[in-house]
Amino acid sequence: MLNDLWYKNAIVYCLSVGTFMDSNGDGVGDFQGLVRRLPYLQGLGVTTIWLMPFQPSPGRDNGYDISDYYNVDSKYGTLGDFAEFTHACHERGMRVMVDLVINHTSDQHPWFREARSDPASKYHDWYVWADRQPPHARDGVVFPGVQKSTWTFDKQAKRWFFHRFYDFQPDLNTANPQVHAELLKIMGFWLQLGVSGFRMDAVPFVIGTKGAKVRQPVEQYDMLRSFREFLQWRTGDAIILAEANVLPDTDLDYFGDEGERLQMMFNFQVNQNTFYTLATGDTGPLKKALTATKARPATAQWGVFLRNHDELDLGRLAPEQRAAVFAAFGPDPDMQLYGRGIRRRLAPMLSGDRRRVELAYSLMLTLPGTPVFRYGDEIGMGEDLSLPERECARTPMQWSTEPHGGFTKHPNPSSRVISGGAYGFERVNVASQRRDPNSFLNWTERMIRMRREVPEISWGDFAILRASRNDVLALRYDWRNNSVVCVHNFAAEACTVKFRSGCNGPGENRLVNLLSDDHSEEGDDGRHTVVLEPYGYRWYRVGGLDYLLKRSEL
Repeated sequence: MLNDLWYKNAIVYCLSVGTFMDSNGDGVGDFQGLVRRLPYLQGLGVTTIWLMPFQPSPGRDNGYDISDYYNVDSKYGTLGDFAEFTHACHERGMRVMVDLVINHTSDQHPWFREARSDPASKYHDWYVWADRQPPHARDGVVFPGVQKSTWTFDKQAKRWFFHRFYDFQPDLNTANPQVHAELLKIMGFWLQLGVSGFRMDAVPFVIGTKGAKVRQPVEQYDMLRSFREFLQWRTGDAIILAEANVLPDTDLDYFGDEGERLQMMFNFQVNQNTFYTLATGDTGPLKKALTATKARPATAQWGVFLRNHDELDLGRLAPEQRAAVFAAFGPDPDMQLYGRGIRRRLAPMLSGDRRRVELAYSLMLTLPGTPVFRYGDEIGMGEDLSLPERECARTPMQWSTEPHGGFTKHPNPSSRVISGGAYGFERVNVASQRRDPNSFLNWTERMIRMRREVPEISWGDFAILRASRNDVLALRYDWRNNSVVCVHNFAAEACTVKFRSGCNGPGENRLVNLLSDDHSEEGDDGRHTVVLEPYGYRWYRVGGLDYLLKRSEL
């Protein structure tokens, strides 16, 4: 059972092959370079590598405009290199997840090229067409200020085609049975090459109804069940981690009441309220988000994260909350994107304050779900705001003080590494932090190791403890008669906080600090009194090791 639910206690690490490590000096990262860095990722404690798109693509949307679902872009290597990569991961006990971008294709995909040239082709109905521009063509654009419409006239087809994203990414007609069968075939292909799961892009759009007469899309949830059944039939324990920024009242529609649909979803609700709490110190909205997203089937799991490859989406926050986060972390218009998000990495958002960065990642590691890291998070990489839109946070990995951060030996790489300033590769890189026992890299490795030793967070039920301060969040997890308590101070000042652990069994009045010798004994009033430094955090095990060992012997 534990093996079937491997994703419950995983550590996921997201990377782009093209910006991670270049092995042949052509200026582009590749699979052979990635294989060379697997020992580093294994040492960090990563259990699952999530790859951003690496299939052939014109490259107009960072690979999310795919032109061939069954191959590897030649600049990254070959299918043989991919197979060697998955084999090398499995040898190290690591799993591989890949992006599944099936809402749309590139307009250069052979399917669309044939669809637009021949209305009698079977591929014509693989896309969504209209004879006239629908009156609501300007509604529902995903990239305001950059994208003008969701319908574009194709001169060759002499019809309008639907695209939820850019006009070079025509939407697939996912309700077409032939398209649906092809999507399953794509998943089966990569499963056969050693993949353990998929991060599915834009899931609400994949399952939503499409067409010229559709004003309000209706989600076809049975489609998710068919994906789940196919994965279980093929490999048993393969999963889908869904990108679905939806409201909590629809979470169970995606998971399924009995867990028969998706295994995992990103928790955008908690993510956005986490940043509000980091900006203001007010834990109230975060507690509400945690409570609202608590209900889920036993086999389902949240993916918890801080930053990813897109902008920090704040669209679910109230306007005044969004304004507070903008003011704290993205005050300049150039730092904002699409009117709803911030296009920065975490370390510069928090002004490089080591205490706040540690607080944020300690929180992520102790939120209900499976933590998902973005490459470079572990060394505190920054962004290059001179690059357009989302490209600013997709710069190459910074390995050393060598030219181009050790990413490549090419004099003019395809992607420019950050150089100079507080976040340039000269100051922020893996090699330097490896040699410093107090570096953020070594702190992150220690925290990941501890997180993997606390399965209660992944497997257990959680409760929000009533703390004496609103700027302190205290969570307790219970699983198999064991409990842990995690406490985080979001204030810039030291504080004393009181709370009840909620555990009343014999020997459970003691909280043993898992990160230091600062333990806590319950007071006469039945509460624990803990002194927290500014942005301080504590991970406690209830009862202590001696008590737990004695219990295990009974």
